[in-house]
Amino acid sequence: MARELIIEVLSEALSRAKEAGDLPEHVDPPIELQTPRDPRHGDIATSLALVLASEAGGAGRQIGEKLVSHLDLPQGVIEKIEVAGPGFINFTFSPEYLRGIVREIAAGPAEYGRTNEGEGKTLLLEFVSANPTGPVAVVQGRAGPLGDALAKLLERTGWKVSREYYVNDATNSTQVRRFAETLEARYLQQLGRGASVPEDGYQGDYVVEMAEDLVKAEGDRYLDTPEEERLSAFHDYSLKKIVDGHQRDMTAFGVEFDNWFFESSLHASGEVEAAIEVLKERGYTYEKDGAVWLKATDLGDEQDQVLVRNDGRPSYLAGDIAYHRNKFERGFDRLIDIWGPDHHGHVRRMKAGVQALGYDPSRFEILLHQIVRLFRGSEMVRMSKRAGDIVQLSSLLEDVGADAARFFFLMQSMESHLDFDLELAKKQANENPVYYVQYAHARISSILREAQERGAAVPSIDSVDFSRLEHPDELSLIRKLAEFPDEVAEAASRHEPHRMTRYSRELAAAFHLFYTNCRVLGDDGDLTAARLTLVGATQAVLRSVLDIIGVSAPETM
Repeated sequence: MARELIIEVLSEALSRAKEAGDLPEHVDPPIELQTPRDPRHGDIATSLALVLASEAGGAGRQIGEKLVSHLDLPQGVIEKIEVAGPGFINFTFSPEYLRGIVREIAAGPAEYGRTNEGEGKTLLLEFVSANPTGPVAVVQGRAGPLGDALAKLLERTGWKVSREYYVNDATNSTQVRRFAETLEARYLQQLGRGASVPEDGYQGDYVVEMAEDLVKAEGDRYLDTPEEERLSAFHDYSLKKIVDGHQRDMTAFGVEFDNWFFESSLHASGEVEAAIEVLKERGYTYEKDGAVWLKATDLGDEQDQVLVRNDGRPSYLAGDIAYHRNKFERGFDRLIDIWGPDHHGHVRRMKAGVQALGYDPSRFEILLHQIVRLFRGSEMVRMSKRAGDIVQLSSLLEDVGADAARFFFLMQSMESHLDFDLELAKKQANENPVYYVQYAHARISSILREAQERGAAVPSIDSVDFSRLEHPDELSLIRKLAEFPDEVAEAASRHEPHRMTRYSRELAAAFHLFYTNCRVLGDDGDLTAARLTLVGATQAVLRSVLDIIGVSAPETM
């Protein structure tokens, strides 16, 4: 990749500058590259000279000129190097190098943009994991494409990724019990018995519908059953119904999991108690007020946390610690969890728990995604799971479709709040970003079909005269194709799958401009062959991007 090459030669230039006495030996900053917004500033830029100036003293521009004097670039890659402004070093690719990118893609489209940074190491990615107390809501659904796209990015960079959905179904969970109590009240109401939904119960219509289904299936069978036995039966019934619904929603969203892991299995197998014993043996617990506490403050948390309540029931945290011990014991090299915005306070205590177990905390990472706000025009759609006006993911998919939902969910970084415009997502117009990108792919497919009909299909690369690709819009399109491997690598390493939707829009824009100003199927056979190869390369990269974000690549629109 071009960026790796430039980082390598900058590193060598830095060493030579130190040896020559142009820079002090102690300076060794990381080398970071950027893509300039203005193409007049080159294809790749670095602020390395400015960083060196702040560390070593002196003027950034002078240091930049010294670095450039020590650069030793391979022939044919860089056409121009310049030091601009206060010390930015700008690199411009040569046309020959850019044309070689088209040849590289055409020769191996499936491999373009793949690296082996992960070196085959294993990684368990847990995401979505909505509580089994209701349908998957829109805000929870955001984690679906985030996790799925991140998994594909990591796989493209050499990781072996397993996708897991964690079901918090422990019967001692307050939320799970409260849901069973809510269902019990609705069931009794259906049968004419006086019953009130708990004050902090679940008010959604889906609970009423579930009670109606239960009556149809079981009649008054549980009417006079002892309360605890009835609640246990209702827990089992609702769990299956809700988890089945979660699985349908994920499948409809194009998100598949390798494993659905049930919290109850940890309790049944004794793994929760075993994890607590490990914490005790390692000296990270103490007893107070009849409860067992984790010494979380010794490990960076703001306060110690309860592991076992004074009534003997393990806490939510204890189950989570046991779950992550189970993950490590399965042999994964790294763990990544994607959690929703309401779990912010749980991050430090979970990190503390993993460290207390004796695992390297650097092998475990928690990513938080932020809320989603739905709009119809200028009017915001209100959402509140307990108030009963939950907006289900399934409703969103019925409204705008999986492609639009996935694309829109990925348009902002997961750390940012997302405003989802439902009307825009359904528009068949270029202002709709997913339509704009998919239309570029459909247009490419149309060109290639027409070429086939004319007997001018994409030729063998050995017969293509790539030097014919010299129009500014051709080279701009190739520059965008050249960015793909670096975009994948950056998106994977930084865990920023939203970069792929941005890149897809930029690639589509570059293609549309090329198509407008460069006639593909013309009378010049050599030029047609070169441009068809470029069009085919663009289709390959666009398909790869759409595959990463899980959006279809239509042949016609």
